[in-house]
Amino acid sequence: MTITGAVVLFAVLWFLILYMLLPQGVKSQSESGDVAPGTPASAPSEPMLKRKLIRTTAITVVVWAVVVGIIMSGWIHINDLDFFGRVDRGG
Repeated sequence: MTITGAVVLFAVLWFLILYMLLPQGVKSQSESGDVAPGTPASAPSEPMLKRKLIRTTAITVVVWAVVVGIIMSGWIHINDLDFFGRVDRGG
């Protein structure tokens, strides 16, 4: 795995995990009873974005390390994922 591939893998995993964590723990303004003027009642009252970004980064580092470890160890190779016989096996 190249350095570029590792960075791209980290970025993809980071955004994937961020999008999974964003809706968790969100309380709307109507649920909290404090609707700010000019905002919809369904807007989040406290999005906790900084905490979610830190949590996303921590989870991503762990998941990324496991995925990179599997790729670098050779447990799973591209030939293992070639279900349709499209990858040249070199011989």
